[in-house]
Amino acid sequence: MKRKVPSRSVATRLLAVMALPGLLYAIYLLAIRPAALHWGATAEEVARSMPGDDLVPSPSFCATRAITIHGRPEDIWPWLVQIGYGRAGFYGYDLIENLGSSTGVRSAGSILPELQHPKTGDVLPISAVASLVFGSIQPYRYLVWRGAATPIDSSFVWALYPIDASHTRLISRIRLRYHWRDRGFALDLFTEFADHVAVPKILEGLKGRVEGRPPQALAAEAVEIAVWVLAFAELVAAAVLVFRRHRWWRAWLLALGAGLLLLFALYARAPEWIGTALVCGVLAIMLRFSWTDSTHSPGG
Repeated sequence: MKRKVPSRSVATRLLAVMALPGLLYAIYLLAIRPAALHWGATAEEVARSMPGDDLVPSPSFCATRAITIHGRPEDIWPWLVQIGYGRAGFYGYDLIENLGSSTGVRSAGSILPELQHPKTGDVLPISAVASLVFGSIQPYRYLVWRGAATPIDSSFVWALYPIDASHTRLISRIRLRYHWRDRGFALDLFTEFADHVAVPKILEGLKGRVEGRPPQALAAEAVEIAVWVLAFAELVAAAVLVFRRHRWWRAWLLALGAGLLLLFALYARAPEWIGTALVCGVLAIMLRFSWTDSTHSPGG
């Protein structure tokens, strides 16, 4: 029979587990978020005024990202204008972003003529349960999406800036005002952490299509998503072990390691094999710890 854990020890462990989200959030806030908000963008591009900025004058979340594409604005625009759920997809994480779409899970691999002429005010679905509205549209220059609420609480601009005769900068800017006091904050919270993962993937997927490269295989995408899920599961499992093992501080360190792995898997954009190796390594350490601690704990 296992020895009963003293109530003081339970309180200490509970405080330690409760500190984990705060510690991981601090790491995200200080070490990850600043660079993620400006992924691929230069300081000049971040400071540049862009169409749609006036729609959300005081955003809670403002991100400017950019990528260089080997192509003219005329080559990029047809791919850009057809983006959307139930339209051409998002060219990013198809298994998540296109789930349940009437056009299938795979984002379009060709230009779709029927989606080339949206008008200001047209509805733009971004998921099965959410949509935006097309705002200002200037062909071959910029495209603005905006929230349908009044006052407008979000704007998404995609702008094309030629570098030379064969290269263009595609810049994405998102300005979002959080709904601190209503149910919309749950979606805002999701955007806060997921946007840094989704938008660079969209930019890379669009770049690949313009430049004629095949999209990422769904199997590779599934592996990447599985690493996120497993890293989160390891974080939860290690947190549970804090309450079930004698050497609980080691379980806490395992939980911290799993949390750091989750942040790495989401935001480092490392090759799939690295994430797979790391998540398997953490699992092996966790199993070894669980076995050795249970066999050596008092009363075990």
